[in-house]
Amino acid sequence: MQVIPAIDIRGGRCVRLAQGDYARETVFEADPLVAAARWVEQGATRIHVVDLDGARDGRPVNDAIVRAIAGGVPCPVQTGGGIRDLAALRTMLAAHLDRVVLGTAAVKDRAFLQTAIAEAGGHLIVSVDARDGRVSLQGWTEATDLDAIEFIQELAALGLSRIVFTDISRDGVVGSPNFEVYRRLVSETPMAVVAAGGVSTLDDLRLLAECGVEGAIVGRALYTGDINLREAIVAC
Repeated sequence: MQVIPAIDIRGGRCVRLAQGDYARETVFEADPLVAAARWVEQGATRIHVVDLDGARDGRPVNDAIVRAIAGGVPCPVQTGGGIRDLAALRTMLAAHLDRVVLGTAAVKDRAFLQTAIAEAGGHLIVSVDARDGRVSLQGWTEATDLDAIEFIQELAALGLSRIVFTDISRDGVVGSPNFEVYRRLVSETPMAVVAAGGVSTLDDLRLLAECGVEGAIVGRALYTGDINLREAIVAC
């Protein structure tokens, strides 16, 4: 299982939000490129970058920083946040982003989603962000009645091969991932699953690996030092 450091960007800085709440922000690094260099130096083989402003505003906002990270590190970089049309998708792919993550647009614009799957292929990921089993949109600020598991099964039927799944209630707080839902996703869908949210300890990572997920995105615990990236990579 791949351990993937997260760099969440808001206002040009590297931050973490508690449970997706923009009012509960902690700044961990003024310069996201410094954070990216740190994770590469500690052995990162992939970095996950989120434009939080873009996710909420519906358009790329910190895309210049995202592109700078992708061009400045030797490992693959994946990114999401505000990518809701083909122009934004193509811009990111042209900037050598290895994978591009769709969120809100995948739910609200199925025609765009189908075109994106056909055009980007394995470079496309859909981020399924769920609160109490229901999909949330617009940077987790908009609730829906869409069942997350049913939506993921629909994505598989459309030909998507990979998702990032976040249990919002576990994200950015001390606790543990929702192991039950990850076991269910791996067993009930053909998707490659990347877990996000709630990873606080090395044991969390070991248990996620046992669930069969392809990767685990880790944010707050790396920045606070509760998890050492080198040790996590060895453990997984």
